[in-house]
Amino acid sequence: MVELIEYIAKSLVEDPSSVAIDVNQDNDYVDITLKVAADDMGKVIGKQGKIAKAIRSILKAISLKENLKVNLEIEENN
Repeated sequence: MVELIEYIAKSLVEDPSSVAIDVNQDNDYVDITLKVAADDMGKVIGKQGKIAKAIRSILKAISLKENLKVNLEIEENN
């Protein structure tokens, strides 16, 4: 799941080396934080958040199959 998010994010941004992912897992809850450069935030979020919604939809499909609750946050990487 994390590898998929990393692959999608690196495909979208201009600076793939700035992509970082932090994962915190508690029993059946997974909190994923995707960090990208400030210049690439718009590319990952998309117009009206459509790309971010699509990424979350993919995560939801995977989480239903694995019986997990997943939360994705997108932040600037300092």
